[in-house]
Amino acid sequence: MNAMPRSEPPAGPSSMTRRSRSASLPPSSRRPRVAVVFGGRSGEHAISCMTAASVLRALDRSTYDVVPIGITTRGRWVLAPDEPARWELADGRLPEVGDDEGPTVLVPLEAGSRTLTVLEPGQVPRALGEVDVVFPLLHGPFGEDGTLQGLLELADVRYVGSGVLASAAGMDKHVMKLLLAAQGIPIGDHLLVTARQWERDPESVRADVEELGYPVYVKPSRAGSSLGISRVKGPADLDAAVEAARRHDPRIVVEAEIEGREIECAVLESADGGPPATSLPGEIEVGSAYEFYDFEAKYLSGETVRLSCPADLPDDVVHRVRDIAARTFEALGCEGLARVDFFVRPDGSVLVNEINTMPGFTPISMYPRMWQATGLSYPALVDRLLQLALHRRTGLR
Repeated sequence: MNAMPRSEPPAGPSSMTRRSRSASLPPSSRRPRVAVVFGGRSGEHAISCMTAASVLRALDRSTYDVVPIGITTRGRWVLAPDEPARWELADGRLPEVGDDEGPTVLVPLEAGSRTLTVLEPGQVPRALGEVDVVFPLLHGPFGEDGTLQGLLELADVRYVGSGVLASAAGMDKHVMKLLLAAQGIPIGDHLLVTARQWERDPESVRADVEELGYPVYVKPSRAGSSLGISRVKGPADLDAAVEAARRHDPRIVVEAEIEGREIECAVLESADGGPPATSLPGEIEVGSAYEFYDFEAKYLSGETVRLSCPADLPDDVVHRVRDIAARTFEALGCEGLARVDFFVRPDGSVLVNEINTMPGFTPISMYPRMWQATGLSYPALVDRLLQLALHRRTGLR
């Protein structure tokens, strides 16, 4: 019998006293220092900046000492301006961490050393102070996929969200589906296409897709924000769709189209070791201007896409969605937060589409909106995630 997910908003920080920990917490004489890390090398750089703008606005400066750190598209870490408006979408302009944004930041690589160092041209390196917790607001490869999490683990630095394995598995759509299917969680039909398969034997790939049945969705296996996704109605369009996906990732997945409503559910780790809490589900309804919920529909469409929280679903379907969301979170060993995306078919059956271990986090993003509908405000949610991370043990767990 699976443990039932919690339906109520999680309790406050006082419920965390039973958490074990190894690396020391900040002394009570100062505020915890939070490094908000955003930008990065993936195609979701701008979305990460937009997420950071919202989190920077929401952080209680009387509770936390905040250090914004941007990562450029080339991978340089910089001390970024603490100016939320600088990182927002404005007049159709996607924000970006520029190479000249600020001085270089060196992050600790030695266990027990949590001090940030700032390098400025012609100046002696200066210590910025210890970081107590990192809020890694990176989306996509080189950040959300376990790479940044591994870097932080090396130095015993606490951080918000899932660890190395869950982050990597959640980022790779094929691996994620394999792990979920192995634990009896329902998923749709799909196949993996590797770079070697496509380059050496494309005819075999075409035959496999034909067997899967058109229409299909061709996706980068390790990308988010609907980058590189194509809906393919027949064989004539397959090659172009594969190449579009390969611009983002040499590993791609091809998924059979599923008739159903697109439903999402937010999950939040329990502070006391119990089952994770789940939000009321939300629904995405894409207007006729878009074939599916692609990048433009998500971020540039205005009112074309309707996001409903809570979704208008029968009680038994809501129960099923929340139960499977919690099971998915635990099946991958997630920590902190995740958003689980579903298809609810006309007969009421539920399939998991994917999990996002660092979902979009602007106030209008589905993850915080679903928690708002469940009774947890955006600032309280940000605080909750930081408290979970601050009281998490470091090292193997």
